[in-house]
Amino acid sequence: MLTAAGCRRIFADKKSGQNPHRPELKACHAFLAPGNTLVVPSLDRYGRSLHDLITMVAELRQREIGFTSLHENLDTTTPGGRLVFHVFAALVEFIRELIVAGTREGLAAAKARGRVGGRPTVVNEDLLRAARDMLPNPAHSITSIAKLLGVSPGTLYNHIPELKELRAAATAHAQPQVSTI
Repeated sequence: MLTAAGCRRIFADKKSGQNPHRPELKACHAFLAPGNTLVVPSLDRYGRSLHDLITMVAELRQREIGFTSLHENLDTTTPGGRLVFHVFAALVEFIRELIVAGTREGLAAAKARGRVGGRPTVVNEDLLRAARDMLPNPAHSITSIAKLLGVSPGTLYNHIPELKELRAAATAHAQPQVSTI
């Protein structure tokens, strides 16, 4: 099909077009020069998604490289082909904006019903108080305190801003005092 379309060099990845690691596609893009036209058998063989496809064709256009899809009879080197492609791009942008608006509306409605997004918190005042009580003891590391309380060390750092200072004071008091005569 590609040879019949007049292609001089054919690049073919052996894996699915859905695979993000496509070395032949990278080699093809590197090979193309201004004035060339990239010919693909069909749009689904070139882009992993419509957004991906539009992005790659826009990059080709910036490099003054044409794009033709044989199955869809789409040729961006013609005014009509560019128009069809821009309609695709506009539809993708429109759909994306509808999704974003719907998501915002859904979050606002959930908030109005008293629902809060995200993971439920495991941190409460009792847990923070227990952590603060253990921090001055140099025998307890931050990791061991977190493990005892069933949280991560990062959670303690996030919820106890003075944690580093408390640990520094605890280790300073634990150091034996040495005097020289």
